[in-house]
Amino acid sequence: MAERNRRTVRDLRRGNRARVLQRLYFDGPLSRQELGPATGLSSGSISNVVAELVAENLLEEAGVVDSDGGRPRTLLRVAPGGGLLIGIDIGETRIRVELFDLALTELARTERLLAQHGYDVDRIVGHVRSGVADVLRDAGADPHRLLGIGIGVPGIIERHAPVGAVGDVGSVVHGQTIGWSDVAFERLLRDAVRIPPEVPFFIDNGAKTLGQAEMWFGGGRGAGASAIALIGSGVGACVNHGGLLDEDRSSMALEWGHTTVQLRGRRCRCGSIGCLEAYAGAEAMRERWHEAGGPLPADADDETALAALLAAAYPGPGREADPLAVAVLDETAACLGAALGDLINLFLPERILLGGWAGLLIGPRLLPDIRRYAQEYALRHAAARTTIELGRLGPDAVTVGAATLPLSDFLARGGTRPSPEPQPGTGPGFRTAAEAVRGRGRARTASDAAG
Repeated sequence: MAERNRRTVRDLRRGNRARVLQRLYFDGPLSRQELGPATGLSSGSISNVVAELVAENLLEEAGVVDSDGGRPRTLLRVAPGGGLLIGIDIGETRIRVELFDLALTELARTERLLAQHGYDVDRIVGHVRSGVADVLRDAGADPHRLLGIGIGVPGIIERHAPVGAVGDVGSVVHGQTIGWSDVAFERLLRDAVRIPPEVPFFIDNGAKTLGQAEMWFGGGRGAGASAIALIGSGVGACVNHGGLLDEDRSSMALEWGHTTVQLRGRRCRCGSIGCLEAYAGAEAMRERWHEAGGPLPADADDETALAALLAAAYPGPGREADPLAVAVLDETAACLGAALGDLINLFLPERILLGGWAGLLIGPRLLPDIRRYAQEYALRHAAARTTIELGRLGPDAVTVGAATLPLSDFLARGGTRPSPEPQPGTGPGFRTAAEAVRGRGRARTASDAAG
């Protein structure tokens, strides 16, 4: 019974820490007086939690503001130097690895270009291993300060998937379009990447990490419901419901690129026919322009080909547009508009954002047509409630979003850090910095522990 009560008190205390950290991260800097009504905690609990987090170097002062007739109030914020995060975007043209502080300020980055369709698993694992080593070395960073490594990858992610007697292998990736079937990606990375064993990996769909970045820092912030599309060589999307701090907030990745937009249409690389990705992905646009007779070498990579396609369709003053390029892009806009109409009818989002390197490249030219087609295919009332815009975070959004995966976990745990061994009552492999040095010998009352 005593052990059960100890766990309950510790959970309550951790929950209080999480509420303070999350509120300061998203709405800070704030004073202690402002934190009370913002979190629903008493002034005594705020004082205890803030004192503990400051002692652990997770909070720091961020200036002073005058109060109405009273003493000036000290503002607090989450300390950027409180930990390190790595975000990795495993894209279809390159792998980008970035090291961040807690404020998601970039400290170092590196990229590995991929050959066309170069998705050999061992090669990808090797790129991740060397990329992580490079950013840690370039920033002179201590790997023991890492709070986690987040990775955005194409495909469906199955978490904590057991494989026979081997046991739990962590996240498994099913990436049909890239030739990955039941790839125990987390186990491969854990075996290959040279980091402390307690540092966790967080693997998710790349469109979902893009969506989380836009919801936290970009065009999705403040929306109750949003859909974010990732358009690169392939196509994906995610749908978000609820605000940043809503307990029932949800986010899910969609294999949107493999919804049908043309009956008996083009063969998609997934093996089906008529998929959105077979028309709106950069790889498909390159192939369609080449098949139509566009002046492009067959071996041109997707980024080069899409830039050339846009230049041909929009050549500038005094030059005639290539009708083949115009036709390819108009069909692309129509297919995207129809597929966005489906998202509008199914999920009733307030906002839709187009992101991904290809989406950001075609968006400035095609967005008016995409909106027009979406309105034609969606229900009028639903379409009238939805805005369609470009994402605001640029081509690095997937990497930033990947870094938010360990950051989100860290904030939700109230600032607990990776630990070499499980601590009684704290869950496997995590403990607060204060617990790491105090040990378990000191008795605490329920009010002290929860405060």
